[in-house]
Amino acid sequence: MTFSQLSFSGGGLDRRAHLRDEPKTLTALFENAKILPVWRGKPLVHYDQTLGWIAAEHALLDLAQQKIYFLGQTDEQAYFAADISEWEPKDEPKVVDGFFDDSAQTHPDLGSDCAFLELRGIMLTLSPLEGELAVTAKALVHWNSVSGFCSACGAAAHVQKAGWQRTCAGCGLSHFPRTDPVVIMLVTRGNQALIGRSHAWPKGMYSCLAGFIEPGETLEAAVEREVFEEAGITVEDVRYHASQPWPFPASLMFGCVARAISEKITLDPVELEDARWITKEEMMQVMAGHHPEITPARKGAIAHHLISAWLAGTY
Repeated sequence: MTFSQLSFSGGGLDRRAHLRDEPKTLTALFENAKILPVWRGKPLVHYDQTLGWIAAEHALLDLAQQKIYFLGQTDEQAYFAADISEWEPKDEPKVVDGFFDDSAQTHPDLGSDCAFLELRGIMLTLSPLEGELAVTAKALVHWNSVSGFCSACGAAAHVQKAGWQRTCAGCGLSHFPRTDPVVIMLVTRGNQALIGRSHAWPKGMYSCLAGFIEPGETLEAAVEREVFEEAGITVEDVRYHASQPWPFPASLMFGCVARAISEKITLDPVELEDARWITKEEMMQVMAGHHPEITPARKGAIAHHLISAWLAGTY
């Protein structure tokens, strides 16, 4: 397995954390930097499916109101993200609520060749570097947008270290970007794999089971608990496969495989709409888009990668 097979992974970004507390250096880097505007979680994207970088002198940055964050460097090129979520589009498609937002918003100062798009819709077309930059920008902008006040005392928490820290003006507590760990697991039993679907997913879409890791849990314990809670299946032989950042809004997915030692599914109807066993032969149909009922997990996502590894005989 190579990281290039997973979207948002292996871009080679040097985050240069030591520069985050050097404002003079960052100011100098900003002059020739590439800056990615982010509007309400959507990065700016050219219609050739590359990120829509702008220069430091672009008028659009006035909308950011100092909400500009350092992402890192490759060689001598610096990258920043700018949160322009204060912009209110006029006569533009409304953001679509639900599983996937396929609307596009264009800003009058940017021309007609780029728009703000849902990141999941372009993740297969981005290079590994642009994928890593996009998810970092989205996650960092989101965390800063919801972290303006101290969770301990309620006072204002001011941005520090180029967007990678906030410090409370009242009690002095430091806050750092949040990442929520999630296990996502391919559970197998002989020639079958366990798949399920959430209530909010598009019709026919099934994927691996997944769930948040709780405080005090190991990856292995989380896999065992989540599979039993959601489907009533007992598993063993839990193994780690790979990980993927998934900023929707702030997760890190730990892909695992596990072997089922029970077969009867007892569904938790609150967590899942359905769960079922599927054979390798059926799954091949699913992945090829030929199954009459089931559509596959999104390409580029770790669930798709786990299933592909199973079909290839890795597990």
